[in-house]
Amino acid sequence: MGVWELLLVGVVIVLGLCGVLVPGVPGSWLVWSGVLWWALTDPRPLAWAVLVGATAVLLLSLAVRTALPPRRLRQSGATPGMAVYAGAGALLGFVLLPVLGALPGFMAGIYLHERLRLGRRGEAMAALRTAMRSGGSGVLAELFACLLIAGAWLGAVLWG
Repeated sequence: MGVWELLLVGVVIVLGLCGVLVPGVPGSWLVWSGVLWWALTDPRPLAWAVLVGATAVLLLSLAVRTALPPRRLRQSGATPGMAVYAGAGALLGFVLLPVLGALPGFMAGIYLHERLRLGRRGEAMAALRTAMRSGGSGVLAELFACLLIAGAWLGAVLWG
């Protein structure tokens, strides 16, 4: 697989990661389709293993999200800015503290956004709890699954 094709697959995966945070965009399926494209054009055992793992992670994520409360983020006062802060926090946490750092990073991003918006610590914590209870946990589960898949793909491309 050429460099340009790998770059395009990477763009599809990044668009999928951004799509997780945007309502109505099938972000997790964009990430999976990017891995599928890579596996079909680079048919090595490692590529197929990453595809099978990505499929399993997405199905597990789907099962977890159906057990969580439905998304009602707009009614809780979530803004697009909050999604940007949460996504950036999750990505930064994923990189700084590999894999598990995405969880506190996501919540830290929401907290930082609310702290800057509301100004007080107590109000920001209350807004964070409200956001997580009204669907933020579902977004976090989907984003975490997509970050795992993107990390596995990147690791397979760089070291495989």
